[in-house]
Amino acid sequence: KYSTPHTELSGLTGSNHHKIETILHDVVHSVEQEDKRSDFLDKIFLHPVLGLVSLALMMFIVFQAVFAWAAPFMDGIEAFFGWFGEVVGANISHPLLNSLVVDGIIAGAGGVVVFLPQILILFFFILVLEESGYLPRAAFLLDKLMFKAGLSGRAFIPLLSSFACAVPGIMATRSISDPRDRLTTIFVAPLMTCSARLPVYALLIAAFIPEKMVWGIFNLQGLVLFALYMAGIVSALIVATVLKFFQKDKSQHMLLMELPSYRFPDVKSIWIGLLDRAKIFLKRVGGIIFALSILLWFLCTFPQAPEGATAPAIDYSFAGMLGHLMQPIFAPLGFNWQICIALIPAMAAREVVVAALGTVYALSAVDEDAMSQGLASIIGGAGDLGWSLATGLSLLVWFIYAPHCLATLATVRRETGSWKTVSFMTIYLFGLAYLMSFLTYQIASHYFG
Repeated sequence: KYSTPHTELSGLTGSNHHKIETILHDVVHSVEQEDKRSDFLDKIFLHPVLGLVSLALMMFIVFQAVFAWAAPFMDGIEAFFGWFGEVVGANISHPLLNSLVVDGIIAGAGGVVVFLPQILILFFFILVLEESGYLPRAAFLLDKLMFKAGLSGRAFIPLLSSFACAVPGIMATRSISDPRDRLTTIFVAPLMTCSARLPVYALLIAAFIPEKMVWGIFNLQGLVLFALYMAGIVSALIVATVLKFFQKDKSQHMLLMELPSYRFPDVKSIWIGLLDRAKIFLKRVGGIIFALSILLWFLCTFPQAPEGATAPAIDYSFAGMLGHLMQPIFAPLGFNWQICIALIPAMAAREVVVAALGTVYALSAVDEDAMSQGLASIIGGAGDLGWSLATGLSLLVWFIYAPHCLATLATVRRETGSWKTVSFMTIYLFGLAYLMSFLTYQIASHYFG
């Protein structure tokens, strides 16, 4: 919505005024009649109470859909990779090469690709909200709440982008003019639940949270996923509040932004956005995850077990030695040595932990029946390889906070130009992850055994 300005500009001649008026008349069009539909929707979405309720309801529906809609597609992908592994493995006679291809490459890549439907469903909703013109209104609505936490409404868009990936979210903070607000936004952006965490959440939720309906309409797994996202958001607000407490400048900065008219989302734009997201995800699977899966297989396979060994071969490997060495450090969190192994390659990218666990447990199995089970079935089972509920919850909480993403830390270094900032962020995030996981494991162990 535009209106022609009539402010007199000092220092301009009458001829210049006439030229300016002519240009404005040609390019700026005044709205004679307000869009009643936008006004009606704004009365709901910008209302201090109804607006927040609407936003929470929309996010709740999104996370319900992530599990409810994706299940058939995930089952199909999982079945395909299981069949593909059997077919390829049957044609490779050399045991080491068979293990590399089936347990390392196919199991590693398939364990991550299976979560592509959930990621695309999440991005579908984000793109629809962006295309409809709703997101700037959400930023406006949350400005007062975010200011109390030491942020501004302009931080909403970078933080929302961080739900996709913290790297573009941190880069988007360039639109925040105030250095104080920008630095605070950079510090809390990694706490937003990026798409790389979704495979980890989905694996652990599927393993430990039963798939049942609550009150006949809500999916319990979707409720837990919603709670994990909310935990990240609430934690970001708390951290921002603490940072504000230590800042000398506590002045308020006015938020000025355009609220576009509501519009129907463009199907072509949404399709292109989803296609781009799928390409980015699959490139990561074909690049860094593929390479790390092979490296992890090597570490889990060599050196091989000695003659007469009774334990699984992985116990005698480089990875097994390293996992057992790290296990005492993470024992208070309930992490076993297999989890410790998976946390190392996960520093490159969070979703690698799923592929790493798949490789580790495939090589840890002592019989064919155990190897044929899905990863979620193994860790959620009652066998020797199964985890307790407390361990599963502790690992979920760990990934809310832990900065398992070298690309994010490198982006913070590039945007701030300071290794001190990167070091502070790494220490506080790992410290939070350890503390919160410790509390979660101890409390869950007390109540659930």
